[in-house]
Amino acid sequence: MFGIGLPELIVILIVALLVVGPSKLPELAKSIGKAFGEFRRMADEVKETIEEEVIKEKTPEDNEQEKTQDISKDEPETHKPHTPDA
Repeated sequence: MFGIGLPELIVILIVALLVVGPSKLPELAKSIGKAFGEFRRMADEVKETIEEEVIKEKTPEDNEQEKTQDISKDEPETHKPHTPDA
């Protein structure tokens, strides 16, 4: 995740246990979990908004070009390249 392995995680938990105390540790963990969840939701909303704005900003010509490119990808090439006679 952040380059934190099991040994580092254990050290962090031991330090948190010593600093906060065993009675407050579950409450603290719950609060941190909620904060991370809220942060993730906000980040997803921002990403979604940006993607929607990018789609809105595309001009009709851009959309038409994409459709034409998609269609030409599906069609097999049936013509032979032109070779000049020597």
